[in-house]
Amino acid sequence: MTAVAVLIVVSLTGASCTGGDSGIGLGSAGRSDVVEVVDAPATITARAAATLTAAADGTLISLSVKPGDTVVAGQVLAVVDSPSAQQRLKEAGEALNALKGAGGGTVGVKNLSAQQKQTDDAAAKAFADARNAAAQIADVAVRTTLVTQIDLAERTYQEAAASARAVIQSVQRGLASVSQAMTALTQAQKAQAQSAFDLAQSTVDQLTLRAPVAGVIQLGGTSAASAPSITDLIGAATGGQAPAAAAGAGGTGSGPGVDPAVPMGGRVSAGTAILTVVDVSELGLMAEVDETDVLLVQPGITAHVELDAAPGAVYDATVSSADVLPTTSARGGVAYRARLTLGAGKYDDGRPAPAPRPGMNAVAHLQVRSIQGAVTVPAAAVFNVGGKDVVWLVRGGKAIQQPVSVGVSGQDRIQVLNGVSDGDQLVVRGTDKVKQGMELPQ
Repeated sequence: MTAVAVLIVVSLTGASCTGGDSGIGLGSAGRSDVVEVVDAPATITARAAATLTAAADGTLISLSVKPGDTVVAGQVLAVVDSPSAQQRLKEAGEALNALKGAGGGTVGVKNLSAQQKQTDDAAAKAFADARNAAAQIADVAVRTTLVTQIDLAERTYQEAAASARAVIQSVQRGLASVSQAMTALTQAQKAQAQSAFDLAQSTVDQLTLRAPVAGVIQLGGTSAASAPSITDLIGAATGGQAPAAAAGAGGTGSGPGVDPAVPMGGRVSAGTAILTVVDVSELGLMAEVDETDVLLVQPGITAHVELDAAPGAVYDATVSSADVLPTTSARGGVAYRARLTLGAGKYDDGRPAPAPRPGMNAVAHLQVRSIQGAVTVPAAAVFNVGGKDVVWLVRGGKAIQQPVSVGVSGQDRIQVLNGVSDGDQLVVRGTDKVKQGMELPQ
């Protein structure tokens, strides 16, 4: 989308125009304060958001919060009962206990490799199942921690398995005893069993849903398929790195007219969104800045923000960062996302404006450049010839085409860096009707 440049100007010198029926109007250069503004469509963002999902198939047996409740980090919000997860934990515990007293054995040489393969296959399946379960966790921080745990467990097993394979090869070459190989193989089996138990325990632990951040409760995930994803609604205040972010996890339903909440006693599948915690303690904006304007958008510049939901209200904002990589704008062009912190808003009569909600549409008027007391001319006086900016100056009642360099520019007046002086008379209307040396009406 092409951003619109708007000019806010406080004129210090008046300009007069004449021209009669000729269609040509004259004005004058003067000194003015100019602020150049770039408009960019934007969306209100929350400081952080986290969707909590069921770690396994089961039943929602406890929900201790209501929509709109404020919670603190670590607070227990819901509990899912999963007999299948509990059964996997029980079986993993029994398998681990059975191996704790095991040592060597009397398995023949030929059976060692087969037993090693069985152990490897069982381990591979266990780790694959664990990763599939982890993928159902919507909360990024929790999911990352669980995947890290799985990776560590798999490395531990691979080290033990590699040691067992080396001893088995030594037995086959007559360099080690069968009992030594069985001891090494048992150690690999213990590592696999311990990993399976730890991962099963983690799944059971995740059935108790705790708030990863402080915030406000919304049941389910996002309430409509067309709504912005939670990822798009976070991170303005933290440069896009929220304490916890939620991928768009599926709930029990989506779309207008569908309640995404899971009822008490309701059945859930692994990955079902139970509730979302949204941290609205610090709101921000995600603005789309056109590529033609983004180089003017730097951290620290201020902006005035208008919301579709609060007509007549204006909010203050400050740019915190602008992305280096582009995104596709709503109209298919190239745009760059800028993040802004959002301040308080007020109406023209001084009344405080309401606090926005994440996902609301807005327009950010970014005040990208400003100059005080600069020599300026009416914006209509400047036109382009052969790729150069020029104006028609009036000298001795005749038009003289004068190249100029412009600075801060906008809708009403434009700063002129050279070529025009304060008080110079120039054509401000009907520039296309003027010729070099043409006599102009006074």
